[in-house]
Amino acid sequence: MPRSPKAKPTFQEFVTGFFRLVRWPNLLLLALTQYLVRLSLISPEQPWQEGLTEGTLLRIVLATACIAAAGYIINDYYDVKIDLINKPGRVVIGRYIKRRWAMGINLVLNGLGILLGLTVSLRVGVINAAAVFLLWFYSNHLKRRPFWGNLMVSLLTALALVVLAVQYRRHEEEVYLYALFSFCLSLVREIIKDMEDVKGDATFGCQTLPILWGIRKTKTLLYGILALFFLILAASLTVLPPSMLYLFAPLSLPMGYLVYRLVRADTRQDFAFLSQYCKVVMLLGVLTMVWV
Repeated sequence: MPRSPKAKPTFQEFVTGFFRLVRWPNLLLLALTQYLVRLSLISPEQPWQEGLTEGTLLRIVLATACIAAAGYIINDYYDVKIDLINKPGRVVIGRYIKRRWAMGINLVLNGLGILLGLTVSLRVGVINAAAVFLLWFYSNHLKRRPFWGNLMVSLLTALALVVLAVQYRRHEEEVYLYALFSFCLSLVREIIKDMEDVKGDATFGCQTLPILWGIRKTKTLLYGILALFFLILAASLTVLPPSMLYLFAPLSLPMGYLVYRLVRADTRQDFAFLSQYCKVVMLLGVLTMVWV
């Protein structure tokens, strides 16, 4: 039998709801990305055993995870009514975790993220504080505005890699190229998610691109974003090692399949598949660092 909405959640339901709320698979992917950037791009000569236990890197990864988790919480906090239409089975706040608890956890995680960043360096602490503010500003103001919300989320995704380049100041060009890949694919995924959520967004007056432009024009923008990334990649090869081409070349096939499925997509299920598939492409992109 389904649980009554007014029933007090058990401790197990609270814990399960918390991990769903903070998107723990996304946090693991983020941590894996930062570790591989540090070990494969920034200091490939360093033994992996030393890198895995490096205190500075661990604090950066934990700080990033805390801020990202807090971002997911504040996003869901403001989106409860919309999610009850778009994804009713995945709503956590108000069902398993009280709204005031969610906000309290958000504040604690943000504080930990900033403090951990400050223990690394002042510049990392400042970047983390800026990320906290931008996540709140996105959830409270930009989310319902066309494109700006998508752009903000994508910039924050790329910032998780940029912070490593800022801290270590080695092989910045390679790190920035992966940050660009992360930015472009995240931007594509965020817009695809808007296509998936058109019904709920329209009900609550969210002015997303698919609502304002329609699905066809929005798809055209996505094709342009993907094409722009490969143009920038080709131009970057004039200043980057040729090995970078071998890293991104294998991604042409899954990226091509992404475009193929995007062309044919026209239902909510199609866009839900593409949203998850973008995560697979991101993971493949991360794993290419191993062969640097």
